[in-house]
Amino acid sequence: MYVPAHFAQTDTAELHQLITAHPFGVLVSHTAGGLDANHLPCHLDPVQGDLGTLHLHVARANPLWRELADGDAVLVVFSAGDAYISPSWYPSKHEAHRQVPSWNYMVAHAHGRVTIRDDERYVRGVVARLTRTHEAAEEKPWKMSDAPAEFTDTLLQAIVGIEIEITRLEGKRKLSQNKEVRDIVGAGNALLARGHAAIGQAMLEAATKKS
Repeated sequence: MYVPAHFAQTDTAELHQLITAHPFGVLVSHTAGGLDANHLPCHLDPVQGDLGTLHLHVARANPLWRELADGDAVLVVFSAGDAYISPSWYPSKHEAHRQVPSWNYMVAHAHGRVTIRDDERYVRGVVARLTRTHEAAEEKPWKMSDAPAEFTDTLLQAIVGIEIEITRLEGKRKLSQNKEVRDIVGAGNALLARGHAAIGQAMLEAATKKS
């Protein structure tokens, strides 16, 4: 990923936070069948390994787990949002007319090595952790034990676990940091007014840091 210095996000804790808040990743792999991309929910264990470890699962019918071998390199992409930026939102545009359209976004790229985990105990643990995390805000959180054991056992047999030890983390926060503070604020407020809260708020925070 091309990352100019003013857009780089290098803090591991911040990248872990992005992944945890936006855990639906794109797993990119290159196997004998060519390039492949799978969209999968991931659970991050931030203290397992030097940079953390991702735990996920795929359908047994998905050929990915058979095409990958232990130790293969993969990339998982996580996005925290994106938004089109109109040059009209920059106050300086109306003075010098020297602005063009752009696109802002926040992403994390987790490079890692795969271990295929085709065992029921591991898969059950992955599903349980994902469930606890994403049911936590519900008034009555759903638990695996809410369904009949034979039902969940059958479904668990239909999935395979994948563990990815992260070997390199890189992040990019493109939030118009290369613009004047007033232009960052102008575009950030325009996004908020249009319902793009994630990028709009992040831009206002970037403006505060720059001012």
